[in-house]
Amino acid sequence: MWKPHSPPPPRVTKSPDPESKQKTARRIAQIVKLKPEFIDKYKEVHAAVWPEVLQQIKVCNIQDYSIYHDVGTGILFATFKYVGYDYAGDMERMRENPKVREWWAMTDGFQESMVPGAQSSESSNPAWWKELEEVFYLE
Repeated sequence: MWKPHSPPPPRVTKSPDPESKQKTARRIAQIVKLKPEFIDKYKEVHAAVWPEVLQQIKVCNIQDYSIYHDVGTGILFATFKYVGYDYAGDMERMRENPKVREWWAMTDGFQESMVPGAQSSESSNPAWWKELEEVFYLE
């Protein structure tokens, strides 16, 4: 015979402790414009990304990273998950890597930032890639 289950225990939620270094996943989407004369070169270099760059991306807690290209508009759309606890610090560590800076110097030349005042990926203030607002998500 069917019997009702006991009610679930009450949920207790706490504000995050600022001192704890708990990893949280954050999805990020960004755009930049690819100059039409560099489409083939951009695809070529991304078919063989330098190992030092790939390793630094992983060390900086970035996962599930993809870049898409819309041929009609020239827009590059990047999406990734940040799974660390200090995004600003990890991005600073990324900037400190000389091979990453060399990669950015090359690929920035293929691109046109959509952020007013942006100078390069390395300068970061303002950012070279324009971050987008997430308006919907279904897991």
